[in-house]
Amino acid sequence: MGIFGRRRSREERTAEIVDQVAGGKGFYGRTTRAFLGAEDFARVQQSIGAYNSGLGVQQLLAAGAPTTPAAVVSISDTGKLVNHDPVVDLVLQPSGAAAPITLQTIVSKLRIPRAGDQVLLVADPGRPGGYLYAGDGVAP
Repeated sequence: MGIFGRRRSREERTAEIVDQVAGGKGFYGRTTRAFLGAEDFARVQQSIGAYNSGLGVQQLLAAGAPTTPAAVVSISDTGKLVNHDPVVDLVLQPSGAAAPITLQTIVSKLRIPRAGDQVLLVADPGRPGGYLYAGDGVAP
């Protein structure tokens, strides 16, 4: 512990700034919103949300959360990129479900699913009855 309290790591500070930008709060959030405008700021928030969703899925899979297989009905590009990976709209038919579901998610540009492919879903702990895209189940 230093003179001014505990020093935070660079990663902790970065995560705090990203949370401020995503929420539009604090110095960084308000400044980003002011410079970008409402439409572009909403895109930044969507991108940060998609990235955080991917991190949450990785943590759920590492904790041993059960997965649900699903078939890709259709896929369409949104035109957005996060870390050079595309954000896509997926229409999926989970096994055992009556109706297809639609997800907007980041997919690896090396493993973009196609119609008819089998992918995995994880139950979304933040939305009961919702799912998160967990990839194709093949280790990278």
